[in-house]
Order: sequence, then structure tokens, then C-alpha cells
Amino acid sequence: MSRTSAATGRLPDTVRRLPAAVRRLPGVWRRPQAVAGALVALAWLVIAAAAPLIAPHDPLAQELPRLAEPGPGHWFGTDQLGRDILSRVLYGARVSIPLTLLLVALSVLIGGFLGAVAGYLGRWADETVMRLADLVFAFPTIILAMVVAAALGASLTNAVLAVLVVAWASYARVTRGLVLSVREQEYVLSGRLLGFSVWRSLRVDVLPNVVGPVLVLATLDIGSALLLLSGLSFLGLGATPPSAEWGAMVASGVDVFDSWWVATFPGLAILTVVLAFNFLGDTLRDALDPRTARTVKERAL
Repeated sequence: MSRTSAATGRLPDTVRRLPAAVRRLPGVWRRPQAVAGALVALAWLVIAAAAPLIAPHDPLAQELPRLAEPGPGHWFGTDQLGRDILSRVLYGARVSIPLTLLLVALSVLIGGFLGAVAGYLGRWADETVMRLADLVFAFPTIILAMVVAAALGASLTNAVLAVLVVAWASYARVTRGLVLSVREQEYVLSGRLLGFSVWRSLRVDVLPNVVGPVLVLATLDIGSALLLLSGLSFLGLGATPPSAEWGAMVASGVDVFDSWWVATFPGLAILTVVLAFNFLGDTLRDALDPRTARTVKERAL
């Protein structure tokens, strides 16, 4: 079949059966924005994995001159305790990035599951989940996260839980809307008539058709989650000293504002990660949104 397809110029059956959005992904990756975002994100993931090998100093060692300007031996300078900022930024990637990815993954799993159940079952399940989501949306995100983190106590684990409390609702609402739009489609009804259980119908017929927009939202939300998590640490509700965490490092630079490098380099680390995942999220959205796919293809050509 594949030889015949190649001879006739047609796509193989296994490729043609893929969703159109998936088949558009290779073309979207021709965009400079997508390549830049992927390279920066990959670079930070490699840095997070290899930080112990590439960091020039122990991030907790107070062995260098205090508040030394960037230069040979300490390229990002040192902080008020004589710690190497470059090493702390590299080790901070091992804290901030994995926690952010874990936070977004948990938000997708919890919010997506609740939203899918609410949209598919309707009635009391829909009312219960959506009223809980409305309760979360009734408060500003950062305020609610601060309240939860303050109630639980200052720690990175509690900061992640606090952000999770406010992050799941958006995934629940988006997933519910998508499930509502496909649950009455003929292929879903046919599966139910064939005896599919609720869970099998959700897994086989519904979820593959809603995963694209949820993936886009998750990729775009990585930057927001990192900013929120770093913001809690900046306010003293997340990482505690001497942990090398980017938000806490920016907060320590506020006390020595004249030494610009103390807060600048961890702030730039946050900026680059947020931009990288926002670029990736925009790329995925362009690929998975039929309304913009044609425009993206024309630009790529």
C-alpha cells in the first residue's frame, strides 16, 4: 500500500488517518518563532539536567567576595552572601522548570478529567464541577494563590499546591466546552449504541478530539505558571533560603538594588523560559486551529 501511495503521489493510509492538525505540524516548524522557542526551551531543559556538571561553583557556598561585579571567575557576579549567581541560576533551573512542568501536568490531568466528566455526563456532575470552577474564577488568580500559600505555609511544595488550586479550573472549563461540542456527534452516539461504556467512549471517541486545544492551553500556560510560582517565591510564600530558586533570587536583589546583577540574571532566566514556551504555544495554536492554518502555511512558503 505504501509503495502504491508513493507511486501515485498520495499519502499512505496511516498518515491520511491522522488528524489534519497533526499533519500540519511539520510545516509550522518552518517558522523562525517556533524554532527559536524550541531551541531555547531545549537549552534550558539540558541546563537543568546538567547543572551539576556545568556550574562553576557550589550554589550554596559562600566563598567569593560579596556583591562582586560580573567578571572572570564569576561571570554573573556574586550576591550579598558571596555566592556565585551563575551557579545559582543554573541550579535554579532544576527547581523552577521541573516544578512548573509538574504543576501544569497536574492541572491538565485534574482539570481535564473533571471537565470531561462534567461535559459528558451533564446534570449534577456538570453543575458541581462548574460551580467549583466559578468559585475559583471569582477571585484574582494571584490573590487566591497567595491566600492558599499563606494558609499552608511558606515552602515550594505548598506554593505548587496553591497554584494548582487556581490553575485546574481553566482546563476544566475548556475541556467541558470541547466535550459538549463533540458528545452529540454521530460517531460518539454510534459507539454508545454499540455498547461502549462511558469511560471507553470518553477515552476512545471524545478525548482524541479535544486534546489539541488543551495541549495548546497547557503550553501557553507554562509561562504563566512559572511567573506565578516565581511570584509566590518573590513574596516569601514559596522557596525558602538558601534554596536557589529564580523568584527568591530576584527578591534578594531588591535588598541590594544598586547591585543590578543580583536580580537581573535570574529575572532574564524567567523571561527567556516564558518567551520560549509562549512561542511554542503560539506555534501549536496555529497548527491546531483551522482558521489560522492557511495563513501559517502561506507564511511558511
